[in-house]
Amino acid sequence: QVQLVESGGGLVQAGGSLRLSCAASGRTLSRYVTGWVRQTPEKEREFVAVSTAIGLSGNRTVYADSVKGRFTISGDNAKKTVFRPMNSLQSEDTAVYYCAVSTRSSPKSEYEYDYWGQGTQVTVSS
Repeated sequence: QVQLVESGGGLVQAGGSLRLSCAASGRTLSRYVTGWVRQTPEKEREFVAVSTAIGLSGNRTVYADSVKGRFTISGDNAKKTVFRPMNSLQSEDTAVYYCAVSTRSSPKSEYEYDYWGQGTQVTVSS
């Protein structure tokens, strides 16, 4: 079992920054594929970043085009992953942000992620 808790969301003006974290208990994140998913007010879901082995030297992270160059994630330690930070936030970044882990080596969709956090709200005002 893996319990995930996100934190760091809030209200920020356009152009500002936030730092989101996801803390895991029970297991180390480096054992799993870790994803950050956001759900917009219109209920659309988007993977913003997927890491293969957060915190390890062989980690690979893939970013959605919509956040590439603005968002960077890394592992503080084997049980925590953070956005460092989320820069140049725009209104279209407004969403609930979830971290999730998959026990599969190459998950293809959100349905192949086994554990999810409760989410943290990010609201960007224009």
